[in-house]
Amino acid sequence: MAEPFRLLFVCLGNICRSPAAEGVMRALVESEGLADRVTIRSAGTGGWHAGKLPDQRMRSAAQNRGYNLSSRARQVSENDLREHHLVLVMDQQNLRDVRSYDYESQFASKIRLFCEFCTDHQEREVPDPYYGGEQGFEDVLNLLEDGCRGVLCHIRSSLA
Repeated sequence: MAEPFRLLFVCLGNICRSPAAEGVMRALVESEGLADRVTIRSAGTGGWHAGKLPDQRMRSAAQNRGYNLSSRARQVSENDLREHHLVLVMDQQNLRDVRSYDYESQFASKIRLFCEFCTDHQEREVPDPYYGGEQGFEDVLNLLEDGCRGVLCHIRSSLA
């Protein structure tokens, strides 16, 4: 059997957007019977929350939709760029920060903005809901559900 497709989601602190994307994508991959062919992780550009569970507000919003967010926050590393086939960042600042780990510009083609995979939403970035109200977490989940469907199509074409 071929090696699994390795996917990494990245946001600022790895407690809201990227662990939610990981949870949404994991549920989608499992429902499609591809759990043994796709590995999914998340990380943050900063390490302030390392070891912590995702933000309780995001966990609650995700749980209401049937997603389990149980990963622990960690900081992205240069090694992540080597190990993953696709690194999806939530906004332009994350893109700049992750590209700064690509010292020799050898991973540029695999570092992409998450919203490139959205089909129902026009946003170019996934907004950080941390300082907003409950609706911000719902809006982020709507974007993530849309984009993860597009990511799954991309992965399927890579697995074929």
